[in-house]
Amino acid sequence: MALDKGYVMEQFHHPRAVMNGRGTAARPTPQREWLLSGISGRVVELGAGDGTKLACYPPGLDEIVIVEADPSLRQAAREAASSVSSPVRVVDGSLTRLPLPDNFADVVICSLMLCSSPRPDATLAEVRRVLRRDGELRFYEHTRSFNPVVAFAEGLITPVWAPACGGCHPARDPLGAIEKVFAIRRLERFSFDHVAHVMGVAT
Repeated sequence: MALDKGYVMEQFHHPRAVMNGRGTAARPTPQREWLLSGISGRVVELGAGDGTKLACYPPGLDEIVIVEADPSLRQAAREAASSVSSPVRVVDGSLTRLPLPDNFADVVICSLMLCSSPRPDATLAEVRRVLRRDGELRFYEHTRSFNPVVAFAEGLITPVWAPACGGCHPARDPLGAIEKVFAIRRLERFSFDHVAHVMGVAT
């Protein structure tokens, strides 16, 4: 299946575009471009989506490994991988147990996933385990609101929201969780549709 480089979502329960435009005019969104800028070597990404975001990767990578628990998404990503120049491997695995050896990756991409992990601390421990000593975690996550009133409301709706939205916990603080395990080297804070986000690089 050829990649349809039109508007596609980062994750199905998070309507964030991966690419804008269609055909030869399609380009990664500024956020996705920022996330992947300058990466090299062996890259692991948590979550395949429908595979279209593989088209956003720069050429010349040693390998892209996608860890995805959903079998239908794994199949879609494998079909999309045929249109990508770098070698791609799509594997079954959970966010709390990555099927990869220690010191495996130069870069791990974690994009709109920590909110739905049953244990973000375990996910980040696994990321640290599979990263090489000088490797990078690239993250793009929505986060608890910077407004205390809105953050309180996010906490109130979580018991209803999470089961209906793929396990998403809107009141989580992914940056705080990341900072317990990694050193932040670059950080951007912004809002998307009035929802607070953080994007950064950690080692």
